[in-house]
Amino acid sequence: MTIAPGKVLKIAVLGASGRLGRLIMAEIMRRPDMELVAGVVRHDSVMLGADLGELAETSLAGIETSVSMRDAADAADLVIDVSAPQASAAFARQITERGGPPFVCGVTGLGADDMAALEAAAQSVPVLYARNFSLGAAVMRWLTAEAARLMPAEQFDLEIVETHHRRKVDAPSGTALAIGEAAAQARGLELGTQAIFDRPRQGAARPVGAIGFSAIRGGGAIGEHSALFLGAFEELEVRHRANDRFIFARGAIEAGKWLTGQKPGFYGIEDVLGLN
Repeated sequence: MTIAPGKVLKIAVLGASGRLGRLIMAEIMRRPDMELVAGVVRHDSVMLGADLGELAETSLAGIETSVSMRDAADAADLVIDVSAPQASAAFARQITERGGPPFVCGVTGLGADDMAALEAAAQSVPVLYARNFSLGAAVMRWLTAEAARLMPAEQFDLEIVETHHRRKVDAPSGTALAIGEAAAQARGLELGTQAIFDRPRQGAARPVGAIGFSAIRGGGAIGEHSALFLGAFEELEVRHRANDRFIFARGAIEAGKWLTGQKPGFYGIEDVLGLN
């Protein structure tokens, strides 16, 4: 579905009561070429029935949060999902049945069945999945993959270090895993067999090709990721730091605008940037 020039893009947000959901809604409400038409929350959310503008800390929108994903899809040209894995999979099945609208999903922690639901939906509608909507983080992932391709595992060990605020529960972050997956693929390896998430005090020597992960949790850090290529005689570091959560909201919206002009398929931020 392509939005005609001059037409206002109607957007629904799943996970409207969350931190990122609120930022996305606020940015939509600031843009004259977009209209916020729905915000979906959990059935047990204390924000159920709240005005979307109140959640976004802008002027009142005259639209209340609801629990109906179906109503949100009916009202929207585009749905942006920053909710939870179970909700994402359920909505993906709905859009598979109804043939739309285009769907941007930024939910981390998805299992194999959840991803399968997204991929099934992509057979009939455009679907974009991203663990991180930051354009800079996407470029970092691409740069890390290029470095991994050019710097062989036999000569350069790879460590991925990430830092987030104390409230983030998943570790390592979805972005760190995506960086590791890109690097492993560039080296012709499988991350599942090469990743090291825990090192006991009395462990074995580091195997060639291993990709180590370290997660730091503390304070209010928004997010920082580093890929360290460690050789015997030189080292290379690729790093990205998020200084404001607004970058994630802006990235999600820009990805959604791009997605409305695409054919059915499964896309990522790299496609938006032309890196694939």
